[in-house]
Amino acid sequence: MNFTDLKELQADLERNYQKLPLVQKVSDIVHGEGNEHASVMLIGEAPGYYESVQRRPFVGRSGQLLRQILVASGLSENQVYISNIIKVRPPDNRDPLPSEILAFKPYLDDEINLIKPKLIVTLGRFSMAKFLPDVKVSQVHGRLHKIKWNERTLFILPMYHPAAALRATQVKESFIQDFNKITKIIAWIDETSGSEEFKETVKKALL
Repeated sequence: MNFTDLKELQADLERNYQKLPLVQKVSDIVHGEGNEHASVMLIGEAPGYYESVQRRPFVGRSGQLLRQILVASGLSENQVYISNIIKVRPPDNRDPLPSEILAFKPYLDDEINLIKPKLIVTLGRFSMAKFLPDVKVSQVHGRLHKIKWNERTLFILPMYHPAAALRATQVKESFIQDFNKITKIIAWIDETSGSEEFKETVKKALL
């Protein structure tokens, strides 16, 4: 699909909602939100109850934590774009099924292509698996990855999901530490993107 902006993409999603799993009506859809030209794109799993009511991503307890830490790390909400792997709340907040992830995949791909973020932050294992399918969050959180994706180079920073941070103090501490790396990582990407020194620079900077 070739959309010129996010409004066009979102209109197409609403127009074709009957072809998608989980969607009973247009108001079930929770679009991504934020700066269409954001340097940082945050991708979560799926809307929860409060997200489905407000039709905004990350506004429940875990979303409030995410937004608080985002600001504390030196980023404002209008500097980022926030979205999810799927755009509709699964029943009882269950995990999204592979078929559901696949059905919503074109829309997330188009969001990424339109925004062209310098850095994608994956929140939890489902969004991480889109780019890094064979690893565990506990093993790679906070480590910057440079990958080829749809003929483009992307920088991926895996993190725990904020819901996990609410459940365990140690995870929350790691979540905060990882978030505090974002502004420095953006600066490093600007300085070293395309350079042979990239890996070594980031490795040293993140030690």
